[in-house]
Amino acid sequence: MRTVEWHEGKVRMIDQRRIPWELVHVDLPDYQSVAAAITDMTVRGAPAIGASAAFGMALAAHQSRAITVETLLIDLTAAAAMLKASRPTAVNLAWAVDLLMDMARSNEFSSADDLREALLREAQRIADDDVAINQRMGSNGQVLIQNGDTVLHHCNTGALATVDYGTALGVIRAAFESGKQFHVLLDETRPRLQGARLSAWEMEQLGASYDIIPDTAAGFYMQSGEIKLVLVGADRIAANGDFANKIGTYQIAVLAKENGIPFYTVAPTSTVDLSLKSGAEIPIEERDKAEVLTPFGNAIVPPHFKARNPAFDVTPNRYLSGIVTENGIARPPFEDSLRRVVAGEQI
Repeated sequence: MRTVEWHEGKVRMIDQRRIPWELVHVDLPDYQSVAAAITDMTVRGAPAIGASAAFGMALAAHQSRAITVETLLIDLTAAAAMLKASRPTAVNLAWAVDLLMDMARSNEFSSADDLREALLREAQRIADDDVAINQRMGSNGQVLIQNGDTVLHHCNTGALATVDYGTALGVIRAAFESGKQFHVLLDETRPRLQGARLSAWEMEQLGASYDIIPDTAAGFYMQSGEIKLVLVGADRIAANGDFANKIGTYQIAVLAKENGIPFYTVAPTSTVDLSLKSGAEIPIEERDKAEVLTPFGNAIVPPHFKARNPAFDVTPNRYLSGIVTENGIARPPFEDSLRRVVAGEQI
């Protein structure tokens, strides 16, 4: 089952807002609804967002009434701007949109229909490649997990965060499928509870051993010596190895360093943004304060109370033991190792 796919001229995706209570697919007829689905987190997770945006661009081409390549480019440019604005932190989104726009501007197509079909083929390639890349990351990273380990995981990085299989949870899945015996602690990941809702649901489907813990309990289990490894995902990685991930990642990294626990992020090379020298250049999305004050529509404080809601934080590279990619595990100095894996070198 894929998180996002092309289905009968529409973009079909799992509505992640409904999990774990029910598994529901939605069919989106135009790129505007794809952008809205990315913004409202019907779909989330950097690789899944990238594939969704790619299919959104293909959908924009198919919904356009343009009869020439030149006029189709005008409509595609408008779609690209809306899709790229839907969530600014995850670099996979801009990467996928730019890839399709570069194709559209390449002067290789003699007709608008030829371009439409090429864009759909490229979006499908991005989706298919994501699955294969995730499986390679799982294979590369599962060596980090030993029998008897307890692994801490933050947010959701499994099949739901990708087209299929997963990044950090993909490593956990690969270790489980190899027969290793271990336990996973899942941070609930407030305010949207991606750990408690989505990662736990995926662990249930897998049949793996897990417990949900409050975000505030991670330090307790580290200090007690129970946690042996921390695995998280990433939404954008700068050239020096600083990376943005779901809010709360930075504090986990600091606690892991304090307690001498290996801390890895798992991400495809498409998440690496070599144009950024450091994490200070990564834009951080601020989301609606209602997610904090009235999570899932349930008021926990009076509506006039103040709140702030950053969706991501940046973890400096000094806290990282390594970055698991489809081309191997990049280790410090990251300026060198990341450049090599992005170039396709196996390390």
